[in-house]
Amino acid sequence: METETDYGYVDGNAAAGPLQELLAVEPTTVRGQCSTCGRTSMLADTRVYFGGPGLVMRCRGCGSELLSLVTTPSGTWLDVSGLSCLSIPADPTV
Repeated sequence: METETDYGYVDGNAAAGPLQELLAVEPTTVRGQCSTCGRTSMLADTRVYFGGPGLVMRCRGCGSELLSLVTTPSGTWLDVSGLSCLSIPADPTV
C-alpha cells in the first residue's frame, strides 16, 4: 500500500525508453539459461516447434519449454517462464 512517504519511484512509463532499446535487438543472439537444467545458449541454438497457436522454443539439452509465443487478433503473449535469465549482448557481433 502506498503512502505519501513512499519516495524514489516513478510509474512504469519511465521504463519505456530502456525497454525499447533492450527489445530492439537481433533475438537469435540473446542467450538464455534453462530453468530446468541450467544450460545456457543462444536462442538460435534452441529447438523451435510450430503447430498450434504459436511457437515453442525448447532446450536442446533437456527438452524443457523455454519460451512460447502466441499471437491472436487480440494481442501477443510471450511466456519466458522456462528461462531463469536472458543475456542480451551490447554488441551482437561479439
